Amino acid sequence: MVNPIKSKLSPGLYLIATPIGTARDITLRALDILASADVLAAEDTRSLRKLMDIHGVALNDRPVLAYHDHNGDRVRPRIIEALAAGKSVVYASEAGTPMVADPGFDLGRAVVEAGLPLISAPGPSAVITALTLAGLPTDQFHFAGFLPNTKSRRKSALSALAQVPGTLVFYESPKRVAAMLKDASDVLGGARQAVVARELTKKFEEVMRGTLADLAETCAARSLKGEVVVLIGRGDSSTISDADVESHLVEALETLSVRDAADQVSADSGMKRRQVYQLALKLEAGK
Repeated sequence: MVNPIKSKLSPGLYLIATPIGTARDITLRALDILASADVLAAEDTRSLRKLMDIHGVALNDRPVLAYHDHNGDRVRPRIIEALAAGKSVVYASEAGTPMVADPGFDLGRAVVEAGLPLISAPGPSAVITALTLAGLPTDQFHFAGFLPNTKSRRKSALSALAQVPGTLVFYESPKRVAAMLKDASDVLGGARQAVVARELTKKFEEVMRGTLADLAETCAARSLKGEVVVLIGRGDSSTISDADVESHLVEALETLSVRDAADQVSADSGMKRRQVYQLALKLEAGK
């Protein structure tokens, strides 16, 4: 066990990143800040106390405040008041880096608007961890957080991201991930490369790679658990949407057999032949 260094911190709000799984992923600097801050605030105080116990950080008589989506309006003024009085306050997300899809955003913004110091101690992040494992381009990426719950709004949000020239990164619920992948396949094209990463840094970590169409099928057939990050590779000239594929098939079926039309459109679009062939059969039957 590493003994945290307790020292006098200058006044300010200190944002510390906490492990997304393995407890030993916390940084030495984060432990020092936890040991030294005058006031502790956390999205989940139970998780923070457990983390401090694991690493031998004594709470002593310091106050611990819960700060989350449901009480931010009430607790934020107390934290600002403590900072204005010259105290050091540490804020920890339940897991990962504060401010990233996190209630700490409102707190950080309020501190900046009040002209008070805001300090970040970087560390674990599910977004960055997933990007390093995915094998997709990382020179440009767009983090879009959680997509809307309803199918129509989710598809609209995906359509708005279709032309982003980089890897798309989303957080998703294990209960919705199959539906999200199916919608992404419909909107962005089933042949687009994607990755589903779940339980990162935990015992049952799993990274699934494939096309959107294949991953949608795989996840629909399984019952997934844990935190999920979905990454979708950038589009290119060979990636077209399902609507475009259908349009090409309608045109091809005017002069070709179902089999030949499916072969041609599959080769042109990059989509799996079986998927294109099933769509061609459906279109032919509807004539």
